[in-house]
Amino acid sequence: MDLSRLALGGLALAALTAWAFTGSPGSMSGVPNQRADPSDVYNPVLAGERLPDGFRQLLPRDGIAPIYEPTFVDADEVGWPGPTQVIGVARGDEAKAYPVSFLNGREMVVDEIDGLPILVTW
Repeated sequence: MDLSRLALGGLALAALTAWAFTGSPGSMSGVPNQRADPSDVYNPVLAGERLPDGFRQLLPRDGIAPIYEPTFVDADEVGWPGPTQVIGVARGDEAKAYPVSFLNGREMVVDEIDGLPILVTW
């Protein structure tokens, strides 16, 4: 993947994240790493929406817990073997990499980059 496509993907991710974290005043607490009240979260089944024919839910709602407080090391301290697939996010003077191998098990990371709340998902 060339750098321009990677940069475009990062910008799209940043725009979607900014959109997701801006909403009506009561929709989010505004405090990083704090879970939303489940009663404020839209549930299509409780709202009366029909599930598609053949739909089978394998995991309960919120069955995979996000990572709320990720920890990082400097790039030169990472001891991964060979090339590793990551989702990279950069804003301002800050850049972070989220290994896909870790995201395979948790799927979401709630984080902050350069003062902006983000959600990294796989």
